[in-house]
Amino acid sequence: MTMLSVSSVPRVLSLFPLALASLVVVGTVRLFLENCSHPEKIICHSSAIEPPLFSSTNFLSNWSQCNIYDGKWVLDNASRPLYKEEDCPYLANQVTCQRNGRPDSLYQNWRWQPNGCTLPRFDARKLLEILRNKRLMFIGDSIQRSQFQSMVCLLQSVIPDGKKSIHRAPSMKIFKAEDFNATVVFYWAPFIVESNSDHAVKHTVHKRLVKLDSIEKHSQHWKGVDVLVFESYVWWMYSPLINATNGTPYIVEEYKVTTAYELALRTWANWIDTNINPQTQKVFFTSSSPTHLWSWEWRTGSDENCFNETYPIEGSYWGSGSSIDIMKTVTDVLHEMKIKVNFLNITQLSEYRKDGHTSVYTERRGKLLTSEQRSNPKTTADCIHWCLPGVPDTWNEILYAHLLHNSYNNF
Repeated sequence: MTMLSVSSVPRVLSLFPLALASLVVVGTVRLFLENCSHPEKIICHSSAIEPPLFSSTNFLSNWSQCNIYDGKWVLDNASRPLYKEEDCPYLANQVTCQRNGRPDSLYQNWRWQPNGCTLPRFDARKLLEILRNKRLMFIGDSIQRSQFQSMVCLLQSVIPDGKKSIHRAPSMKIFKAEDFNATVVFYWAPFIVESNSDHAVKHTVHKRLVKLDSIEKHSQHWKGVDVLVFESYVWWMYSPLINATNGTPYIVEEYKVTTAYELALRTWANWIDTNINPQTQKVFFTSSSPTHLWSWEWRTGSDENCFNETYPIEGSYWGSGSSIDIMKTVTDVLHEMKIKVNFLNITQLSEYRKDGHTSVYTERRGKLLTSEQRSNPKTTADCIHWCLPGVPDTWNEILYAHLLHNSYNNF
């Protein structure tokens, strides 16, 4: 059973906004976070000398004493970014903010520093050894696709040309490291359970229909995968209500999103409990990726969004883009499961990063924003997705730390 400690700080926020382009959600949220306290201040410094990082051995021996989700962002010009945008050919135009004209690059240089310990340096070769003869699969929506792209960029730099490849299969992108027989996969399933948005390219946000008790179409691709990393959030949040079916006969009904999300997650949890072998497989669930649609939430009196933001938020912060009810549902369901699921609680640490989004330096419907569109950031800035290199690299550093720990315990 997954053991998660929870702290709760009441806070009410209305008008819960989320969108893939410009989606608005109504909701009420209050601060709730597993395994996380709130630093009073983000410490920012520029380092000419790379700061000392814990060795893997030291980190692993102190694993139980380290809360890697409680910390601060530190400006680190020596060891960041972990890779260069131009050196990774696998990045989609959606996330290549520098190539798309973003004038600043500081967002690439922030390192997450937990209080009381330091994350081990990401070692691509070591991770490839851990993944030798194994498959790592990211399952979710475009946020999860960014984490997949980040992981591929982190790994590919140590693999010789001709020994790495990427190709598409239905609903999947598959990266292979030939010499290690290691595979990293992204699988498109924005609701985890089945829906009318399951085509990786031709999908709909506005007319969502979710089959809350149906998962087999997706899960047949998950069987036997060594490391599974699930994520599902933003697609649920288009509006407070969602059309869905649950059981037979298949009658479409309107559900509250929070109710539908719980029913879907329990369908997923039942599949995990029934099909996963904890001796040979590891399962992770990534918490919600926050949005930064309204600047008045971190800068009183302003009326903008994430556009032109260049520094993280300082001080305690929780925005309306992260639902406390969804967070609670996830932790409750994970508590009740028979199979241990590692909770990658990236929400709070990502909340501070208003500067890391693609903003107007991205594409929409497969085309880069025009100059005219960029001139109107209030309606065109994407404050949901993240630039790469950037915040999702930190998510993968945390995943790497978990996989190191699992490997240390003979995974």
